[in-house]
Amino acid sequence: MTNILLIATLAMIFILFIFFILMLVGWRWIMKRLVKQAGKIIMTDSYQENLIELIPGFKHMGIQNALENNLRAETGDVLHRPFGSSKKWPHFDEITFIPAQTSPFAIDGDEDVDVKVTIGPKAKKPMKIKIPLMISGMAYGIALSEQVKIALATAAKNTGTAINSGEGGILPEELESAGKYILQFSKTEWGKEEKTIKRADMIEIKLGQGAVMGMGGNISPENLTGRAREVMGLKENETAHIMEHFFEKQTLKDLKELVDELRSITGGVPIGAKIGAGGKIEEDIDHLIEMGVDFIAVDGGQGASVGAPPLLADDFGIPTLHALIRASNHLEKRKKKGEISLIVSGGLFTPGHFLKVLALGADAVYLGSVMLFTVSHKQTLNSLPFEPPTQAVWNEGKFKDTFKIEDGTKSAEKFLTASTEEIKMALRAMGKKTLKELSKKDLVSYDEMTAKMIGIPFSFEPWEDKSKKTE
Repeated sequence: MTNILLIATLAMIFILFIFFILMLVGWRWIMKRLVKQAGKIIMTDSYQENLIELIPGFKHMGIQNALENNLRAETGDVLHRPFGSSKKWPHFDEITFIPAQTSPFAIDGDEDVDVKVTIGPKAKKPMKIKIPLMISGMAYGIALSEQVKIALATAAKNTGTAINSGEGGILPEELESAGKYILQFSKTEWGKEEKTIKRADMIEIKLGQGAVMGMGGNISPENLTGRAREVMGLKENETAHIMEHFFEKQTLKDLKELVDELRSITGGVPIGAKIGAGGKIEEDIDHLIEMGVDFIAVDGGQGASVGAPPLLADDFGIPTLHALIRASNHLEKRKKKGEISLIVSGGLFTPGHFLKVLALGADAVYLGSVMLFTVSHKQTLNSLPFEPPTQAVWNEGKFKDTFKIEDGTKSAEKFLTASTEEIKMALRAMGKKTLKELSKKDLVSYDEMTAKMIGIPFSFEPWEDKSKKTE
């Protein structure tokens, strides 16, 4: 028996050796035959039988639209796409900064630049952070895993900034790891314990967001598992409900009373609201002013989510750039600039984006999607090539247990640090020693329509220093 097995093994090795030799010698001939045969099929089959039919088909409908419609055809249910809208919106790329070279001059590279920010300056207990970048609300359980939330909270603390809880469960370890903590007061049954409210350095009443506007949703027990259910107080087979309203037959008076109540419980930390940027943003801001908020968070049309119906993400809202300009201008018109802080988010991925938002009137920037990619960094390789990178960060991700908190903390912290240093460098290049000196006067656009919309110079026109004009 042993001899037979030995002979069979040797025979197999010999066959493999011969195959290897043939491949080594004849691979060019084999490839040529394959290409020739494939070319013949593509160039002679009728269009209706030819795979190249996919090219005009995808050009006509778009690859993403075709694939998403197939997913709808498969499930018959509302589609939920991660990372918000994928269409091209007007953005910040046509805007550039004006450098200081002859007068004024650039600031010495060794000189420190003050980028500290105060949110809710008129509140009894304003929130002070060391950098103008904050981590936006990304929900534990509904979206992110326990490990990722702890890593982000720790990175925020180490860089002197704040993290937003999001509308998921309030993870005790996240609270312990965080420095400045923003409680997102959402339209849910969970996350409203008095001790949690009192722990918060700031409270954000979530009225809407860029990807889903003011709509809620339901998360089935199959899509929300593990410890998150316990943290959120859900029974074994209970569906998690995110509602559309805080109150039955909700009114602005109800929301104003909510603001007052939260302010009383916390002892005076900033109380504000988050909205998705809509076409009547001035009216929305007027209502928020009426409610008595200390800050307003505006999430532009490019804002993302763990999953949003493409109809809401693509076909509702206005671009972050437009929302920012209108919100900033309206707060100035209402003489609330400097009293009510403006926080902006939605499609902001680079230090250049962040600084332009600040120059155009925002007091701080919320970072969401970009933090997911940076906190996971090389750990996304755990799920590739057969699963998407986010399987390493979602609570229901197949590779969430491979995520290392310490590595995630370091990656997120380094990104925030590097972004802040680039912002400081840019301020020095404009001759500024503090972030407070920055304004839209430091901007120019090479797109005439963008320049006109914002009220900044068009780069093709000769420079005119209006500050030096005399009457």
